[in-house]
Amino acid sequence: MSNKIALGTAQFGLVYGVANKVGQVKKTEVAEILELASKFNITTLDTATAYGDSEKVLGSVGVDRWQIISKLPALPANIIDVDGWVEGQVHDSCQRLRVERLYGLLLHRPGQLMEPRGEEIRDALYKLKKNGLVKKVGISVYDPDELGPIFSRMKVDIVQAPFSIVDQRLATSGWIRRLQDEGCELHVRSVFLQGLLLMNLGQRPRQFDRWQGLWKSWDIWLKEAEVTPLEACLRFVLSVEGISKVVLGVESTLQLKEISKAVSGRLPALPESFSLCDKELLNPALWENK
Repeated sequence: MSNKIALGTAQFGLVYGVANKVGQVKKTEVAEILELASKFNITTLDTATAYGDSEKVLGSVGVDRWQIISKLPALPANIIDVDGWVEGQVHDSCQRLRVERLYGLLLHRPGQLMEPRGEEIRDALYKLKKNGLVKKVGISVYDPDELGPIFSRMKVDIVQAPFSIVDQRLATSGWIRRLQDEGCELHVRSVFLQGLLLMNLGQRPRQFDRWQGLWKSWDIWLKEAEVTPLEACLRFVLSVEGISKVVLGVESTLQLKEISKAVSGRLPALPESFSLCDKELLNPALWENK
């Protein structure tokens, strides 16, 4: 399997994703997924404090040989000692994960860097890196538009952002090239748009009916191209130069095996019409309002 794959773990700690059918993954299944992933040369795990019991489950299974990236939650308004709070959060994550340090720590709400305590948050991250508790620091964003203001305030080692056949904003905005030039790792997520791109026409929740034109065009193209949705989505993102990791969440070893078979192969040219800028579709945070 491609060494660009990183394993997302939100499903290990909570019921996650609009396409989720099995609920939270059981710990025994998590252990089997990690064992198989290791055999497929997957070395990176992506987790977060906000992912329910994910860190605790991973720690109980044993992940000390993995490169682990976690995410810092938003700074509460009542915190006086920002440095102490940030360090405490990371120590707590490491304790739950049963590891001594993290490969990466990302801000789950990087917009706080532009708020009054932003410099304190940034300096606390730098200190963690200097002291060796984390190797790299970075941000998780929903939209490439967030990157410019943040990069003017902080030296970022890792950026995690959505990217898919329908969401190519990182490329069209020029940010993939810029991140490459700055030596920053780019980790992309939502390559299946939380499963929407893998569903048949009748399977998507009714709140997505307004994009029926896209779904129909997608199905027609897949049939003509003679590729599955899984193959198309994976082969596209893995072919893009400048992407360091593709974060994929799985609910079973079966799904992981399907991914391993789908990553390699041909991919006919994609219609430009598939690339959208519609934030109401591309940002899952907005779906609940529909």
